[in-house]
Amino acid sequence: MHTMSFCSSVSSPQSLSIFAKPFGSSKPYTFRISASSNVPDFLSADWLEPRRKKPFGPRLCFTAEEAVRNQLDALKYNDQPHHDYGVEVMYRFAGFDPFQRSTYFGRFFDLGQFERFRRIFHHSTYRVLLGHQEREILSSLHINENLYKQRVWVRGTRPEEEEIFQFTMVQRVGGSWDGYWLTESVLHDGDTFSGGVAY
Repeated sequence: MHTMSFCSSVSSPQSLSIFAKPFGSSKPYTFRISASSNVPDFLSADWLEPRRKKPFGPRLCFTAEEAVRNQLDALKYNDQPHHDYGVEVMYRFAGFDPFQRSTYFGRFFDLGQFERFRRIFHHSTYRVLLGHQEREILSSLHINENLYKQRVWVRGTRPEEEEIFQFTMVQRVGGSWDGYWLTESVLHDGDTFSGGVAY
């Protein structure tokens, strides 16, 4: 079977002669350049794999329910494969404009910088979501074709730590995110920020 190659293989050193006449002389100089190449004429079978591994986030194939579940799964295993990976996944699903203040968490916050987004998960009642032990869907509702809400009860890792959150998912219409379900807001049932937040 013949394999097509993009480059010709160079197995032994090749030499190239260049002739030049020095100024004021009729006798040419000869320069010899030797070159060898160890570059293969093919790409390894797995060279494309790292390029296929996009950061995990919204996918066109996800339903609204799957988008919520994937975010909660990422938060459950927040520090795998690295610290705050789950919060990063949440940030990728977030449907807010980074250049405008957002009500993603219920109050107006400037969430354009990931660090501000991350702090809210660590310094408020949202921290129950990080590495949570258990969760249960309390209700889910397709308000219309492009709007979905789900209420989730979550039990955290600390004693008696449990909270209820409401995810609001919006399916984008038009633009580069057309058809994708993105998170409009994740709201805590109570007054999450009554004690303040390190923002």
